[in-house]
Amino acid sequence: MDLQDFEGQKLYFDDDMPQDVAELIQSASEQYSDGGAEECLLKAYAIAPLNLSVLVALYRFYYYQHRYQDALNVAYEAMAAVAGEISFPEHWRQLEFADLANGVMQSFTIVRFYLLALKGAGYLNLRMGNIQEGVAMLNKVIELDNNDRLGARVLLQAMGPAVVTRAGSASE
Repeated sequence: MDLQDFEGQKLYFDDDMPQDVAELIQSASEQYSDGGAEECLLKAYAIAPLNLSVLVALYRFYYYQHRYQDALNVAYEAMAAVAGEISFPEHWRQLEFADLANGVMQSFTIVRFYLLALKGAGYLNLRMGNIQEGVAMLNKVIELDNNDRLGARVLLQAMGPAVVTRAGSASE
């Protein structure tokens, strides 16, 4: 399965969004340098906590502010928000290739979104020194994306805390 082959598929930001939420996200981008962005994003989140555009905007804000724990919390929320939609298990550790194959039948792009959120969470864990958790998360992505189309193997190797084996397992 090629996780880059999503042409013609609806993406998360194609979903309808309440006008006030869209305006708050736009306002956040305009107020980023003035310090008002977070307030706008939190208001948008309060209105539409499961909207993926809101979650991505909040994640990016925290990431670029180097507030990695906050960004990680949003990544977990994003994974939880879409897991039910694609029949994924509650916890990423329980995810198997059969779940991926089933999820793709429901929404290829949401499966891809979930895996990218998992990759982001793995990276954040590595940045925060949670090496074992970060390596485990990235290896789960590698296990499910054996062609490394999402770049988790390259990322893990670049971070240097572990050696990635062909099967996706890591050793320190």
